[in-house]
Amino acid sequence: MTAVRSAPAGAPTYETLLRRALAGELGPDPAGLRAAVAFTTRQAVRHDGRGTSYRNEVLGLRVGAAVGSCAVEPGALDDGMVEDCAGAGVDRLLRHPLTPVRVAALDAYLMHVTPHSPAHGARSVRVPAGTSLEKSRARARTVVGLLDLPPGATVLVVGVVNSLLEALRARHLAYVACDLKGGVTEWGEGVVTDALAEAHRCDALLVSGMTLGNGTFEPLRRHALEHGKPLVMFAQTGSAVLPRFLGHGVSAVCAEPYPFFWLDGGPGTLHVYRGGVR
Repeated sequence: MTAVRSAPAGAPTYETLLRRALAGELGPDPAGLRAAVAFTTRQAVRHDGRGTSYRNEVLGLRVGAAVGSCAVEPGALDDGMVEDCAGAGVDRLLRHPLTPVRVAALDAYLMHVTPHSPAHGARSVRVPAGTSLEKSRARARTVVGLLDLPPGATVLVVGVVNSLLEALRARHLAYVACDLKGGVTEWGEGVVTDALAEAHRCDALLVSGMTLGNGTFEPLRRHALEHGKPLVMFAQTGSAVLPRFLGHGVSAVCAEPYPFFWLDGGPGTLHVYRGGVR
């Protein structure tokens, strides 16, 4: 039976992190910073040799040299909202009524304060140039490599990416595929929609940063913390936010800030964080 752990006193949550950023406790006063650029990136993909396709849409906010990101449901953001974010103070964006804007703003602010580097606990992993499928598989091997599990263990995968499932199968790891959209995997397996309902029967959690934007991250983090389970995040959304939870439910992060691997065929970089408190 897995031991149940209580949350350490003062352990961060997403909301407390947001409040601390607004109060200037994590870096410069956000009222003195502006998002010079706001944009969306839209993608539809069907890799060669794969039978399924999917779409992505990501909000990007640029603060200085940093770009913060939050994935959204395709079509959820209108052009007027994006134009309204351009030039806005970071403090206003951190209070924005739309969750994806707040997440992208916090991501940009934290990346501006603590960019991905060895000085801040990151280890860089190069993704070689290649086709979209080759790069997807290379990223998946890095992400799945952060799971320290024996063959036969079961992983809850939140945010279905077929290359991740393929990499888990290669390691002889079982999985429960979960995504709010439901559907089936490349191998015809049913995709569940309620992650917490399935978490109890899994040995570890492999979770997309998109959970920050849809409000499902905190319950999963608490489950991992309370039950002592590994929680590995693969993060395009909130790549600078999620390392802040290392040692507080999150055991490892594969951070991938903009530009993402699927945007071009050239080499790219992932930033890996493991263990400890950042």
